[in-house]
Amino acid sequence: MRDRPRLPAFLANGVFQAYALVLGLTLVCAAIVVARAEREPAATGHGAGTVFAAPTRPHGTLKLPPASQLKVDFRELPAGEREDLVEVTGDGQRLPKISRTGWMPWIANARRFDPAGPAPRVGLLMLNLGADEGLTGRAIEELPPEVSLAFLAGTPDLARWLKLTRERGHECYLMLPVEDPAGPAERGIRPIEGGADSAENLRRLRGAMARGEGCVGFVVPGRSVVSQSDLIARPLVKEIADRGLGLVEISPNGVSAMYRLTVELGVGYARSSTVLDYKLVGEGSIDSNLERLVDWVSDRSSDKPRHDFGVLQPDNAAIDAIVAWRKRLARQNAVALVPIIGHFECREACMAHLNAQPAQLKP
Repeated sequence: MRDRPRLPAFLANGVFQAYALVLGLTLVCAAIVVARAEREPAATGHGAGTVFAAPTRPHGTLKLPPASQLKVDFRELPAGEREDLVEVTGDGQRLPKISRTGWMPWIANARRFDPAGPAPRVGLLMLNLGADEGLTGRAIEELPPEVSLAFLAGTPDLARWLKLTRERGHECYLMLPVEDPAGPAERGIRPIEGGADSAENLRRLRGAMARGEGCVGFVVPGRSVVSQSDLIARPLVKEIADRGLGLVEISPNGVSAMYRLTVELGVGYARSSTVLDYKLVGEGSIDSNLERLVDWVSDRSSDKPRHDFGVLQPDNAAIDAIVAWRKRLARQNAVALVPIIGHFECREACMAHLNAQPAQLKP
């Protein structure tokens, strides 16, 4: 019989074989752990229970879905296109503008939403953020991302707040700095006034614009001399139109000068008289007002699906009420909560602007 080939002496050594066995078992165990980690999320303690979350990569255990399946709250324009939405003036101000390819800031900066959701739509807009740092932080971090936020133009460190707002998925607006005895005072900027000439009011408007890069447009708070006077409002609305911003008006009684000008000059526009934190005699909690808003848009007796959005001031009770209400709304699945862009109207002159860039008409 032919002799079997002999192993080299060092492989036949018992000590070496023992080490090799240990090493092999270690590698097998490591492979099993890695395989299980690829299938199971990492558990982390949270309050009294346990939640499962994927740690950030590259140290995470869950694979991210393909890019085509990732939810994107805002449009991802090429860097050059995004920069072309800004005009840098001679004095260093960064002002919004319509890009050379026709993109308008009020569309480019809006939060995306699914138009295939339930036809009845509701929206929420929290006004006058920035006066209280604690409430501002709570609103950004805790409110559902579909809730839109409007900041005072004079808010300290506004650029940081706006960046954080968009990172948390909220659509953002600026409060038009106008004389408003009932509202919080602006800090560091002068308001638009009925007694100032057009050139001065335009200068003040541009000063506010320069602080709100990435915003959809302006919110006009309540009735004011500015919103009711065609003479005062026309140069302001024209500037807003020429720069491709939108306009939201709160609690107008009837058709205001602002509204007529948005139709004439082609501005995206939304308005609401639904003030959710206004307490009626004997009733009117924020919670009940939210439910009334849902009931109204859900009314099936109307020929067409209804939509409306409510506005309210930053307040701890308001934030708590909205968070709880959003959970109830999600279970109903009959009404869509959409950002304020989902409540805009765009008349003939406005559509003519948008048709210059058809991609803007896509959700």
